[in-house]
Amino acid sequence: MKFASTALAALAAGLSFVAVPAHAEDYPVTAEGAAKFVADAEKDLFDFSLDNNRINWLNYTYINDDSDALAAKSNGEGTEKQVKYAVEAAKFAKVQGLDANVSRKLGILRQGIVLPAPSTAGAAAQLAEINTRMSSTYGKGKGTLDGKPINGSDIEAEMGNLQHTPAEFAEMWTSWHDNVGKPVKDDYAKMVGIANQGAKDLGFADVGAMWRSGYDMSPEQFAAETQRLWEETKPLYLALHTYVRRKLNEKYGDAVQPRTGPIRADLLGNMWAQEWGNIYPLVAPQGAGDLGYDIGDLLKAQNKTPIDMVKAGEGFYSSLGFDPLPGTFWTRSMIVKPADREVICHASAWDVDNKDDIRIKMCTKVNSEDFVTIHHELGHNYYQRAYNKQPFLYLNGANDGFHEAIGDFIALSITPQYLVQIGLLDKAKVPSADKDIGLLLRQAMDKVAFLPFGLLIDRYRWQIFDGTIQPAEYNKAWTKMRLDYQGITPPSARPDDAFDAGAKYHVPASTPYTRYFLARILQFQFYQAACKQAGWKGPLHRCSFYGDKKVGANLDRMLAMGQSKPWPEALKTFTGSPQMSAKPMLDYFAPLKKWLDAQNKGETQGW
Repeated sequence: MKFASTALAALAAGLSFVAVPAHAEDYPVTAEGAAKFVADAEKDLFDFSLDNNRINWLNYTYINDDSDALAAKSNGEGTEKQVKYAVEAAKFAKVQGLDANVSRKLGILRQGIVLPAPSTAGAAAQLAEINTRMSSTYGKGKGTLDGKPINGSDIEAEMGNLQHTPAEFAEMWTSWHDNVGKPVKDDYAKMVGIANQGAKDLGFADVGAMWRSGYDMSPEQFAAETQRLWEETKPLYLALHTYVRRKLNEKYGDAVQPRTGPIRADLLGNMWAQEWGNIYPLVAPQGAGDLGYDIGDLLKAQNKTPIDMVKAGEGFYSSLGFDPLPGTFWTRSMIVKPADREVICHASAWDVDNKDDIRIKMCTKVNSEDFVTIHHELGHNYYQRAYNKQPFLYLNGANDGFHEAIGDFIALSITPQYLVQIGLLDKAKVPSADKDIGLLLRQAMDKVAFLPFGLLIDRYRWQIFDGTIQPAEYNKAWTKMRLDYQGITPPSARPDDAFDAGAKYHVPASTPYTRYFLARILQFQFYQAACKQAGWKGPLHRCSFYGDKKVGANLDRMLAMGQSKPWPEALKTFTGSPQMSAKPMLDYFAPLKKWLDAQNKGETQGW
């Protein structure tokens, strides 16, 4: 889920002012010159960000030709501005005697842009136009169901509706990928060429190498670190894949889903097979799998509205001691899909003014998934507000995985006990200990199933940016990588000229995705730390720290740091360790792994 920060990442994520506030000769290549350059750049970017954020908010919540044009122009100016600052920042890289903060900010200026344009005239505007067009194409995209058009928000929901037949799932999957992915392929290839040249102008090998440089370590170290975390968690994923495949085979038969080999992508309850929770009823273990409640059903039984759901999310953060959301949040957020216009429904959180104008943008439906999503998106907002006293270039998460992990680890605390505490679940209906496997399997269907997808999106793009994958091979390479990492396959053969990756929001929007993989790891590290601070003694997956002000105070200390320190320091502030670890996640799911291994005896693992 994309968030919009008002710092450098947001300008880049959205995407001229042709001139920087002073010419290069006004900044001598000295420690003093670097400090003055950084101060001027921060002020200029701060001032520019407000109108840019407002224009992008308008474009995302009111898509038409005019808002597209305004966004393309403003984002083009932002891209050109960032490129000029990045080029200038690189000149100070080897200056002796730099203040530590100046040095860190120079690195952020050089590495913070997502899609750099070359400094040639018109390149920034062209890049912004291409990216606005791709995002707009996605936002207006439709698939079909029974031959009738269906928009993105609705088709996502229908992919999780188990009443549909395999043929209907295949129709929705295929039509969405054909109608939304393929139309952006040519623009995507053009974008790659322009942005790669921009990255080279900044001293990077390509855009992928630049993305990997933003983690307080070398690009090679970062690639190795994420691979290490994947290898640690891969056995758990393989066990889950084997079990789910057998259950789908029992449901649909050999002709639809064979008992061995890959899983058919459209049968997993999600358009991208990235999270499988919607098919939990098909795989739930008899007895233990019946949790006795569904959050969506609980909400509907009490006639809860989308606003009520957001109020519940706010209540969790308030229980930890955080201040209530500002009044403007409720008047300026887009919480439900407007009936009168096209919008980008993909959930996101925004900080428009670098201070307190925080908002969410969602096409909220009253269901379990959106209840969790609200807790996640508000995590971005509370993080944004916690660091709003930092200088402009530090208005961001310690790394982008942190920003995604905060709301996710809060959402892990949506346990049965928490639902009782907020009056949503009757205490008598809290699942007993013999339901723990069901609770863990339900979580794993989202958290564990996501891991390879979270990793491969960027690994795929890294290979496009470095030239390993050429446009003619875009789809073949995508399909192979999905098979290699996830063990899934399309419902039918895909044409070579398709661009199925473009049917995933973050690809046409050029949003780096490894952050979501990191968030899956970090959220369990944060969660385990919070539970220890709260004195929790039971099974980790049953822990809720709702109402614990000590946890809230400790969390606020980490959030308030923003990007002012290397992420290992921020991590240590809350968890006590400076290293990312998959062990808390494996500890959380250890009882499930043991159970899955027993269930999978005699089955062929892998594909």
